[in-house]
Amino acid sequence: QVQLVESGGGLVQPGGSLRLSCAASGNGFSNYAMGYYRQAPGKQRELVADISSGGRTNYADSVKGRFTISRDNAKNTVSLQMDSLKSEDTAVYYCNAVVNIPPAIVRYWGRGTQVTVSS
Repeated sequence: QVQLVESGGGLVQPGGSLRLSCAASGNGFSNYAMGYYRQAPGKQRELVADISSGGRTNYADSVKGRFTISRDNAKNTVSLQMDSLKSEDTAVYYCNAVVNIPPAIVRYWGRGTQVTVSS
């Protein structure tokens, strides 16, 4: 069982920045693929960014050049730096861990943190 605890959400003006962090339990963090998803009201949950166990990153087109995902395996944390925020970035952001437990691949989710971009 992997527990994920997010922090860092809040209210920010357009053009501003926020940094989200996610702390994971367990001893196998360095082997997990990690990511952030978001869900806006009335919309489906979508991938924002993810980072493999080897550090390879992937971003949604809508956030490329504005968001940066990173991980610290020594601290069991993944972070999402969000710059140049827009109103359309408003959503609940969820941390996600993908864990290989043969023969299955198991996804774990955090409870989410609200990000609101508004003037």
